[in-house]
Amino acid sequence: MNLPNKLTIIRVLMIPFFVFFMMTDYLGAASRWIALIIFIVASLTDLLDGKIARKYNLVTNFGKFMDPLADKLLVCSALICFVELQVLPAWIVIIIMGREFIISGFRLIAADNGIVIAANYWGKFKTVFQMIMIILLIADLPFAFMGVVEQIVVYIALILTVISLVDYIWKNKAVLKEGSQK
Repeated sequence: MNLPNKLTIIRVLMIPFFVFFMMTDYLGAASRWIALIIFIVASLTDLLDGKIARKYNLVTNFGKFMDPLADKLLVCSALICFVELQVLPAWIVIIIMGREFIISGFRLIAADNGIVIAANYWGKFKTVFQMIMIILLIADLPFAFMGVVEQIVVYIALILTVISLVDYIWKNKAVLKEGSQK
């Protein structure tokens, strides 16, 4: 197993620890900061594994499948924690997670037709803003203006989520047509 795939597995293994520290006060106020550090490190492994895989030509089928799955698990875990902690309303989380399920299903249909659909820049922007949003919401910095900043970033992430979904489906609509002809 190559380094990028090991980083992806490490990211998946970090998720239960992230959720544990998000949802408990096992270490008091430090629990939230530990969750934040785990999330940031996990997010950085996402950036790092892709760069290493592309730079050293270590792209594998396992990585193509597990890397986006690991990202979705990490982000969705954080979003579910936010609903439970009443940090985000469920409707926002449903839209964001719904997009992930739709795109995953879309990719399965494409793969069944022998088509590999790469991520595009809207999806990358979406991911960056979702990660920033999650980091800001976990940190919950006590500055008066941070509530406004957090809300702006939440809505930017939400808008980018919808735009990336529409763009993804529009650019790959032929996949749906091919899938229905089987």
